[in-house]
Amino acid sequence: MATSRIRERDNKRPNESALEDDLDVGDNYVPYVPLAKRRAEKYQKLVSKKGGVLDFGSHGTSSGYGSDQNTTNRSRSKNDGGRSDSNNPSDDDDDEKVSKIGPRAGVSLIEQSVEIRKAQVNAEEQKTDAQKTMEEEAKILAAVTERKQLASVEEISKGIVYKDPIKTTWTPPRHIRELTQEQLAAIRQKYHIDAEGEDMPPVIKAFRDMKFPQPVMDYLKNKGIKMPTPIQMQGLPVALSGRDMIGIAFTGSGKTLSFTLPLIMRALEEETKMPLAKGEGPIGMVVCPSRELARQTYEGFVGIADILHKGGYAKINILLCMGGINMQEQASVLHSGIHVVVATPGRLQDMLAKKKFNLNLCTYMCMDEADRMLDMGFEEEVRNILSYFKHQRQTILYSATMPKKIQDFARSALVKPVTVNVGRAGAANLDVIQEVEYVKQEAKIVYLLECLQKTPPPVLIFAENKNDVDDIQEYLLLKGVEAVAIHGSKTQEEREYAINAFKSYQKDVLVATDVASKGLDFADIHHVILFDMPKEIEDYVHRIGRTGRSGKTGIATTFINMNSSEQILLDLKHLLKEAKQKVPPVLEALEDPTEKYKDMGVAGGCGYCGGLGHRVTECPKLEQQQKTKNSGMMRPNERAGNEM
Repeated sequence: MATSRIRERDNKRPNESALEDDLDVGDNYVPYVPLAKRRAEKYQKLVSKKGGVLDFGSHGTSSGYGSDQNTTNRSRSKNDGGRSDSNNPSDDDDDEKVSKIGPRAGVSLIEQSVEIRKAQVNAEEQKTDAQKTMEEEAKILAAVTERKQLASVEEISKGIVYKDPIKTTWTPPRHIRELTQEQLAAIRQKYHIDAEGEDMPPVIKAFRDMKFPQPVMDYLKNKGIKMPTPIQMQGLPVALSGRDMIGIAFTGSGKTLSFTLPLIMRALEEETKMPLAKGEGPIGMVVCPSRELARQTYEGFVGIADILHKGGYAKINILLCMGGINMQEQASVLHSGIHVVVATPGRLQDMLAKKKFNLNLCTYMCMDEADRMLDMGFEEEVRNILSYFKHQRQTILYSATMPKKIQDFARSALVKPVTVNVGRAGAANLDVIQEVEYVKQEAKIVYLLECLQKTPPPVLIFAENKNDVDDIQEYLLLKGVEAVAIHGSKTQEEREYAINAFKSYQKDVLVATDVASKGLDFADIHHVILFDMPKEIEDYVHRIGRTGRSGKTGIATTFINMNSSEQILLDLKHLLKEAKQKVPPVLEALEDPTEKYKDMGVAGGCGYCGGLGHRVTECPKLEQQQKTKNSGMMRPNERAGNEM
């Protein structure tokens, strides 16, 4: 039976087999139409509706394609039961939708692209020069200020974000708390205090209202400090409240006391509650960019701790951690509980890596001269130090010069920070009389003797490089002037001898590089001489700030000549005008390119370094740092004598 069926199927003609297959699919069968033909059919319909003529010949298509398409149309109409496409309402609706897709369906993409380009060009032409300048500078600042968050690696990797500041037990007196915001704003305005932040702690005008113990009050009285300076009026309550802070004030304004007293009070409170055992601590630490500043800060802590201990309070142990000293001399402090550490970044990182102490209990960190520390290449060291913290800490940053780009970067390490600014960031101390003199390069060292006669000693002389420091000291010694010198290549013993001899008035003149320009407090310096105009205006502000401290007046004499760059001289010119100082004719004669920006209505100054005489597009500091970054090297004098 099966065999007969197979023979019957094989004997059928091919035409009969194909016909049976067609009949098997049913009467609604529609032949397949290629995609190209369907698109051409739809295109012809669209053209016919718009009254156009479909000319396939113009597109290189044969007439046979069109006749074939018509045949297909007839075939489809026949199979649809005699209904033509034109009478099919669903097809008409689809075609209508296709023709009206988008508001500009009738305009080609090329034409739309041309129109968009024209609109962009017109918008660019309509921008003012001021808008173009601001946009260009914003792009530059965004490119150079993109830095990794200033936080520990563990915090970044785990996504740890602290939302609330550290809580402390300190509260201001009731009569201070009852002051209205209008009254507090009036006090800040009177003392030129610019404070920003959430839940701002009140400004306090008396040390006694800050609840310091009597021995501290006696210490301040012995130092001749009767009332807080403006930065202390606002900075001390902020620090005592446990808030993170960026403090900016001119040199000699008392910033050191603003972070020293709160740390001493916190260490005293912790020691009173539960004395530190062997190997514990510190409670807080202060990081300084130079050894000299670290030594000076350490001595300030020791003075306050000693007078507290003599007054019957617990003993506070202070550890000095910096290069050039034998840490075995402080073995007794290391082996007992450490309350406060004062350190330079390099040596601090080394001690933490060797586990000489840990930061498990540390809740307070202050960076003095913070912007200079980050600019000197200590950013990675600071980041590594932060990785040793086990929990949240209060972070305080202080400096006399802190450009906005550093402030924005520093905020990445702060929690709801308070910014306290007394005067413009980077402004010169108004108590310093600034004198600028044009002196030829070969005549500078001889002219020094004449400048020294302006005021009685002590006098501080700054030079840009170490060789000049040694040459000046040798020349002054030959002329019978008692002079000492410090720079990064001298041993720590030589540096400490020079500083101590100068502070104790055994020597009349100290010749130094910038290692002595940041934060050092020399009493009764009447005169500072800048043998070289520094390459950055921030260094100039720090150098002249060694005089005119604590409300006293001083003189700063600066030598300039053709070796000084025009941009730094323009910055100096604007700085003198800002401080209402006499501008010498040689600076007045300089053509000021920033005048055109004033005509545009653009605020003056560089957003990168804070210089007033140039824009960020011509910033010499930015240019130098980019060269340094590209070469993979640091400037030779950037870390000299500061690390370890």
